[in-house]
Amino acid sequence: MTLDQARQALNKYFGYRHFRPMQAEIIQAVYDRRDVVVLMPTGGGKSICYQVPALTIHGTVLVVSPLISLMRDQVEALRANGIQAAFLNSSLSANEQRQVEEDLFRGRLRLLYVSPERLVSQEFLPVLKAARISLFAIDEAHCISAWGHDFRPEYGQLRFLKKQFPTVPVMALTATADKITRRDIVRQLGLRAPRIFVASFDRPNLSLEVRPGQKRREQILRFLRARPGESGIIYCQSRKATEELAATLALTGLRVDYYHAGRTTEERSRVQDAFIRDELEVVVATVAFGMGIDKSNVRWVIHYNMPQNIESYYQEIGRAGRDGAPADTLLFFSYRDVTVWKDILADSAPEIRDIRLAKLERMVQYATSAICRRKILLNYFGEQRTDNCGNCDVCLNPPSYFDGTVLAQKALSAVARLKEQVDMTTLIDVLRGAGKRYLRKRGYDRIKTFGAGRDLSFYDWRHYLEQMLQLGLVEIAYDDQNRVCLTDAAWDVLKGRRKVELVQPATLKQREQAARKHRAGAAELDHESSELFERLRQLRLEQARMRGIAPYMVFSDATLREMASARPATLADLAQVSGVGEKKLAEYGQVFLDAIHLWAKEKGIALQVRRGGQTAVRIPGPKKVDTLERTWELYCQGLSIYEIAQARNLKPDTIITHLAKLYEEGRKVDLRRFVSRSEMQRVLEVLRTLEPPWRLKEIHDALGGELDYAKIKLALAWVARKQRTG
Repeated sequence: MTLDQARQALNKYFGYRHFRPMQAEIIQAVYDRRDVVVLMPTGGGKSICYQVPALTIHGTVLVVSPLISLMRDQVEALRANGIQAAFLNSSLSANEQRQVEEDLFRGRLRLLYVSPERLVSQEFLPVLKAARISLFAIDEAHCISAWGHDFRPEYGQLRFLKKQFPTVPVMALTATADKITRRDIVRQLGLRAPRIFVASFDRPNLSLEVRPGQKRREQILRFLRARPGESGIIYCQSRKATEELAATLALTGLRVDYYHAGRTTEERSRVQDAFIRDELEVVVATVAFGMGIDKSNVRWVIHYNMPQNIESYYQEIGRAGRDGAPADTLLFFSYRDVTVWKDILADSAPEIRDIRLAKLERMVQYATSAICRRKILLNYFGEQRTDNCGNCDVCLNPPSYFDGTVLAQKALSAVARLKEQVDMTTLIDVLRGAGKRYLRKRGYDRIKTFGAGRDLSFYDWRHYLEQMLQLGLVEIAYDDQNRVCLTDAAWDVLKGRRKVELVQPATLKQREQAARKHRAGAAELDHESSELFERLRQLRLEQARMRGIAPYMVFSDATLREMASARPATLADLAQVSGVGEKKLAEYGQVFLDAIHLWAKEKGIALQVRRGGQTAVRIPGPKKVDTLERTWELYCQGLSIYEIAQARNLKPDTIITHLAKLYEEGRKVDLRRFVSRSEMQRVLEVLRTLEPPWRLKEIHDALGGELDYAKIKLALAWVARKQRTG
C-alpha cells in the first residue's frame, strides 16, 4: 500500500484533500506493520488513522471501543460515507450477532467495532482466529492504565492480542495521557518497539474561559441567550445538580434534558439520541456522558463544576468544535469544588491518591492562573508554547497588575488576628465589616482589621485572596473545615520584607464583552453567509430526519460553513468543499445545490462557476436573460454540457437542445466536442431512409440504439444547418 492510495481513499470516502499533521506518518507505520501509540486531542483526527488503512489493506480493522452508543454512532457515520462497518455488543440480538460474525468471516467488513468485554471473552477468540484481521485499534487507550483518569479493568486483559496475534499491528489511541500513562499503555498492551506519535494538543478553534462560581445559573442563561439554537453540553459534578439545572433551563424554553448513571439505560439512550439528532439543544450531564458522544457540531461546553484533573477537562472540552469550526468553553471555579474532590480522592488507594491530588492541584492552578490558559494546557501535555493564544479570556482581557502590598497586608493581618480559624467566606465578611449576626456572636467585629477592606466588593476580595493562595501567601486546610492559614512567605509580607503584585479583577461584563467581540470576529461569516448557513443547517436537519440519522452525519457544521461562504454553483464546485466525499455528493449534492441556487435567486446574488481553481464566469441572479444566451455564455467559457447544466440548474438534455438551436442559428458551436463527423454522417444516411417529420426514437431505433439521443439531436442540427446553407 502507498500513501497515494491512502489519500485517494481519504478524498473518496471522507471528502478531504489532505491529511492532518501526523496522520500520513501514522498510516505509513501501519503499512509497515508497526505497533503504534497515537496521542491526538479530541477532534484531531484519530479515527482517520485506522479508518483509512481499513479502506486500503486487505482484511478487517477491529476497533476496541468502550461504549455501546459510541460504537453505533461511529458505524452509522461510516455507513453514511459508503464504508462497510458493523459493531458487536450486547445491544444486538443473537441473530444479528451471528450475521455480523458471518460478515466478518466472509471478509465483507472493512471495520468491526467491539467492546473490550466482548473481545476478551473466551467464545470470541475462535471468531477472531477465523477472520482476517489487518489491525487492532484500541480507542480510549488511557482506560488501560491505572494512572489514567478512567481506568477500565477489562482493558487490562487486552495484552492477549499480541500473544495470540503477534504479526498483527496494534494501534493504541487516546486524547489525553501524560508520560506515565503512555508508558503504562505500552507495558500493559505488550507493544513491541512501538512508534509513538504525539500530535499537537492545540485546538485553536476552542475559546477558553474561566469565571468565578458565583451566580452560575444567571451567567449560563446569558451565555446561552447569545448562542440561540447551538448545541452544547453542561458538565456537573453530581446527579442532583444535573437535574436541578436542567429544570431551570427548561423553564426558559430551551430544549434540554439531563443525563447521569442514575437514569435507566432506555432513558440515557433516549437523551443521547435526541441530542445527537439535534432534537435537544442542551444536555446537562455528569462526566460519564462525555465519552459516549460522537457529534461534530457541539458548539460549546460549560463546566458547572471544576473537573478533578486537566486530562478530564481537556477531553470534555474536546467534545466541542470537533468539526474545526469555532466553539466556546466556559469553566466555573470555586474552592468548594476543590473541597468536594479532595473528599472523593481521600478514598482512593494509597498508591494512586498522591498523584491524583497532585493532578487536582494542577487543575486548580489552571483555573486561577493569570497567564494564557492555552500555554498552561499545552505545557501540561509536554508541548512548549511561548506565545499567547489570543483565544482565551486572559489573552482577550489581559490582566493589569498593581502594587497590592497594603491590600495583602490587610488580609494577612486579619487571618493572623482570627488565629487562622476561619474559612475564606468568613474572612471576607470580616474584611468588609459585614453586619452579620454570627460575626458579632463570635466577637470577630472587635478585631482591629474588622472592616479594613470595606471599600472592596465581596467578588474583588475573593479574586485577590485566590491570587494570594496562588502566590503561596496562604493555604487552605481542606481537611479541617477549609481554614485559611498563613505560610512563611506571608510573614515576610506582613513585616514589609516583600512586595506583592496583584492583578486587577476584570468584571464579568468586561470579560463577556471581550469574548463576544472575539466570537463575532472568529465566526468569519458575513450576514448573508450566516443567513445561508442557517438555511443549510435547517435543510440538513430535514435530510437527517428523512433518513433517521444524526444531522452531522449528513454534513458537519464546518462543511456547511464552507458551503455558505464559497456558495458553489455546480456539483463540481460543491465537490471541492471539504467534507463532501463521493457518496455524499451523489446523495445530497443536488438538494443542497438547489437550496444555494434558490437562496441566491431570492437575494439577487450572483454565483460563480469555477474551473481549474479559476473563476470562469458569473451566473446572474434573478435578472431575466434569454435562456439560450445564458447557455451560450457558459459554452464560450469552455464548460462541458454537464457543467453548464449544473451551473444553470437544468438537465443536460435541455443544454443539448440549447446548443443544437444555437448551431442552427449560425453560432460557432463545435459539435465535434460532443459528436464525431462520422456519427453525424450516419444520422444523415438514416434520415434518407425515413419519412419526415423525423422522430428521435425512430432515428434511434434505425441506428440500432448505437447512438444516444443527445448525439442524434446535435446531428439533426448539423443536418438542418447544412440543408439551409447548401
